[in-house]
Amino acid sequence: MAYLIRVSIPDVPGSLGELAEAFGLAGANIKSVDIVHTSPDGMVTDDIVVELPTGTMIDAVITASAEVEGVEVDSIRPFTGRVDRRGQVQMLARVAQEARSREGALNELVDLMPRTMTSSWAVVLQSVGDGMERVAASDAAPGDDGSRPPVIELDGPRVLDAESEPWVPEGWGLLDTALAVAPLTGTDLVLVVGRVGGPDYLASEVTHIGDLGAIIGAMLR
Repeated sequence: MAYLIRVSIPDVPGSLGELAEAFGLAGANIKSVDIVHTSPDGMVTDDIVVELPTGTMIDAVITASAEVEGVEVDSIRPFTGRVDRRGQVQMLARVAQEARSREGALNELVDLMPRTMTSSWAVVLQSVGDGMERVAASDAAPGDDGSRPPVIELDGPRVLDAESEPWVPEGWGLLDTALAVAPLTGTDLVLVVGRVGGPDYLASEVTHIGDLGAIIGAMLR
């Protein structure tokens, strides 16, 4: 079974290697490591996807983390799918290839975005009159409940709070799903990504999603 572990580690040479060694001794196979935030206090936040053999409990990984000086586990959750942030270039290339067909380009976007941003699903909404309608969604996205949220006014990418924003469809916030939203700049389209079970999207991740939205928006204009 695979898990997504968000950890804070000291930003010094060898710390990640020590953690990787500890994970290996606990039987965990590291599938991906992504740096999501570097703080001025000398700590780095990493998202690490590990795969455990049958019969190995995740507690072993938590214990292993505690044995490495300065490491703190922020969150841990089961993870399905693939992670490939390097695949963002491929994603942009495939969207560009389909750019003459907005439908095709958006389908490529929602298919590839989750795995490039360690997320569970992606949805694209389009302004239609005084509301928003779903025009593309990844396979794992919550079902369309037929609701038409009001047009979302966005100055840029941001975290989306399912509890404080009543227009958000109920299905988006189930299972403590973390949400982020970004405009596809220069279009009438909005991208929403969800991470079931968290962890929350950090500011650096939101900025990253916004940058991708700006590039893809330019392709579709």
